[in-house]
Amino acid sequence: MSKIKMVELDDAKGATKDLYDASTAMIGRVPHSVRVLGNIPMVSKFFLLFSAVMQREGAGSYLSSKIKEIVIIKTSQVNGCDY
Repeated sequence: MSKIKMVELDDAKGATKDLYDASTAMIGRVPHSVRVLGNIPMVSKFFLLFSAVMQREGAGSYLSSKIKEIVIIKTSQVNGCDY
């Protein structure tokens, strides 16, 4: 259960809706982390770009996308994430 309220897709307005649209365009969905950041959409715009760069190869990152995805999945598993 989240301790911080997520802004649901249907409730997103203004800058939060723009953030959700950008997330959908970049990664095909609006993950829970972005829904929490929907509470502070102006700050989250920078985080979304940083996150997208760090999850892809190049752009100053030394790890392959495959290794990054393995780390994400294992971290989720260790922390008991349901998805």
